[in-house]
Amino acid sequence: MFTTLSEWLGHLEQAHVRAIDLGLDRVRRVAKVLAADVFACPVITVGGTNGKGSTVATLTAVYLAAGYRVATYTSPHLLHFNERICLDGSPVPDEPLIRAFTVVESARHQAGTSLSYFEFTTLAAFVVFREANPDIVILEVGLGGRLDAVNLVDATVAVITSIGIDHTDWLGDTREAIAFEKAGIFRAGRVVVCGETDPPETMLEHAQVLGCPVLRKGRDFGFERLPSSWSWWGGDSRHENLPMPKLALDNVTTALAAIEPAGLPVSESALREGLFQAFVPGRLERLEWQGVEIVLDVAHNPHGASFFMQQLQPVSGRQRAVFAMLADKDAGSTLDACLGKVDLWYPAGLNVPRGRPSQALMPLFTERGMCTGGSFGTVGSALATALRESRPGDRILVFGSFHTVSAAREWLEKNHGYSY
Repeated sequence: MFTTLSEWLGHLEQAHVRAIDLGLDRVRRVAKVLAADVFACPVITVGGTNGKGSTVATLTAVYLAAGYRVATYTSPHLLHFNERICLDGSPVPDEPLIRAFTVVESARHQAGTSLSYFEFTTLAAFVVFREANPDIVILEVGLGGRLDAVNLVDATVAVITSIGIDHTDWLGDTREAIAFEKAGIFRAGRVVVCGETDPPETMLEHAQVLGCPVLRKGRDFGFERLPSSWSWWGGDSRHENLPMPKLALDNVTTALAAIEPAGLPVSESALREGLFQAFVPGRLERLEWQGVEIVLDVAHNPHGASFFMQQLQPVSGRQRAVFAMLADKDAGSTLDACLGKVDLWYPAGLNVPRGRPSQALMPLFTERGMCTGGSFGTVGSALATALRESRPGDRILVFGSFHTVSAAREWLEKNHGYSY
């Protein structure tokens, strides 16, 4: 048996025949042995194409400010695996994770089946949460919803943040098909919170079949942006002059709509404190270096890139972008979502499995008439050049993948002393 977390994770990366293997049959057999997929507290499950991390972070911060014990499961991580499994906002240390992995491995042997990396670690999170006995569990769907391991748990409230075209090999190539997969987290008679103002009919039809009340953004809840604050409304409730969050208002607004149906009361003061504290690395994460703004975002598909660009206020200087994506992502359509928004691009390679070399990106910029400042083997070298060429008042965007943001944060920590 393995004695360190890194040994366990290295083993899990090779333990199953496919890295992604959607379906609940195998993981359900192991969960039955563990009896770890039922919680004696409300559960909010968050699915969607983009905005899941910000929604989870908002809910976590608000519930913590209200004095509740909060368990959260998210993916992927930026720097350390422990970021995925958190109690009260803090990553769980290695030792409890190793114990949970050992428990899951024993149950897996009893069930006589193999598990993918994500399935195994999801069950480990459930084991940790069962032992912690939190007041609320917040789960982020990994891929899709219907066949995702997180969907073993019955959600008290199901949240769908947005529907965009991504993971088409697994979920389908239309919004309608993808929406149906994501709607798989709905449970009969339980509330659904939809962050889309115009959700696909397949999602609404599935909710109707199950008898799920649907709270839809723009109809049942929403927000109003003010010069230095904002207000949220939903049902008979309204919160005025709220502090501006560090996260996108659209996602924060969707998160707040899930609080009342989840059943744990939250005071006005706790709501305000949570909104002030809510933050998630790599989502509109803003840094500054000698008068140059750096904005890190994990946007990695056309829908996410378009939303990212919409969140940015005009910049006084030049807007530059360090851009790197995985090979199986739609880089061309992602760049299309940014047309006219960036003055100079710095394409970079990702030295990870499925990483796309920068040379493979160059024709996409040429086809679109986008100006580049060279081709870079790593995110760090691209960011170094962008910073060297920038002047006070400029802004550098860093996006395209979780791996892009992770590499940029590591480079900034090593070379400019940023700590996170």
